[in-house]
Amino acid sequence: MIEAASLVDQCCHGVLRTELGLGTFEAQLGRVPGPAAPGTTFFDTQTGFAVRRWCPPLLGLDPHCSPARYLARRRELGTLEVAGRLLRSTGISTYLVDTGAPGDLTRPDELAVAGQAAAHEIVRLEPLAERVADVSGSVAGFLAGFAEAVHTAARSAVAFSSVAFTPVDGNGLGNGDGAVAGYGLAAAPDPPGPGEARGAAGRWLAGRRTGSPPTDPVLLRHLLWTAVASGLPLHLHTGAPGAYRTAGHADPLPLTGFATATAGLGTALVLSASPPYHRHTAHLTSVFPHVYADLGSALTHTGAGASAVLAQMLELAPFGKLLFSSGARGLPELHVVGARVFREALARVLGGWVADGAWSPGDARRVAGMIAAGNARRLYGLSDGGPSDR
Repeated sequence: MIEAASLVDQCCHGVLRTELGLGTFEAQLGRVPGPAAPGTTFFDTQTGFAVRRWCPPLLGLDPHCSPARYLARRRELGTLEVAGRLLRSTGISTYLVDTGAPGDLTRPDELAVAGQAAAHEIVRLEPLAERVADVSGSVAGFLAGFAEAVHTAARSAVAFSSVAFTPVDGNGLGNGDGAVAGYGLAAAPDPPGPGEARGAAGRWLAGRRTGSPPTDPVLLRHLLWTAVASGLPLHLHTGAPGAYRTAGHADPLPLTGFATATAGLGTALVLSASPPYHRHTAHLTSVFPHVYADLGSALTHTGAGASAVLAQMLELAPFGKLLFSSGARGLPELHVVGARVFREALARVLGGWVADGAWSPGDARRVAGMIAAGNARRLYGLSDGGPSDR
């Protein structure tokens, strides 16, 4: 049996602090916010089935119990007790927490306490820009303030993140008018000139409402390149890749230009991508020395099919470029599913290759440890106690 004893969850979010009803809980199982289609349920997905398989026993119930029975038991125990039981079962020793997702989510220190683990922050650029804009009185003030905010955040954060390559409205959803920020970024991936940055910032500030994130491709390029200059790893969330094909772009994940532009600068790019474009992401890791692949989006939502997806990524990506993550947000159940699905897929794929004689047991255990925790510890400068001196 090939096992990974300890996991570093290299990209996740906090969990909701509030008690959830059936509809609210179910909505968190979907890949995008919002209810399921009439007459259907998100419990009837690979994620929903995985939750019912792995989580009920942790709360004293039988596997595969009904959603209603599970949620009733959840309410009996209370939010804090449930979060603690579930998170502590995962074997995750370190959480890297992207704090940019919307909602009443726990902070990294709260997640660390609940999960009895270490936790460090990943700072998302778009909300950071909004916070700076809230206190800026001019375009010059915003640009200077954002540069200072990135510099300050880099002292304690382990990475930055951005949704600039997703078709977003700031929450990971299509923005309603069909604009695709990532398409514009792919067309001009280089850093904008000072005049371009001032113009884009001025347009955004002039028309901005509170809670309105930056979507202008020129301004997003400025945010990204400011983060690149910090030297910290940069997570790029790619959302639903198929949207880029509807925009007429030939590259299903329009990241190649940005990866080319940032090559050799010393900043690692960590890409996430959902099937069926996980192979494209794995390919980019083999082409660019500074590009890594986050397995969370590729595995967590494929449930029982995760081993096939993992095997495909291992066909293309150097083993030192793959990173475990749960990608979980909102529900501690998703942390459980992310860890369980990953462990099961890893054991099935690597164990099968060992049984076939293609891999030695020692090599399989070594690669399992790399993907589970070792690669993340190296990339982010993590020790058992936290980030090392950079």
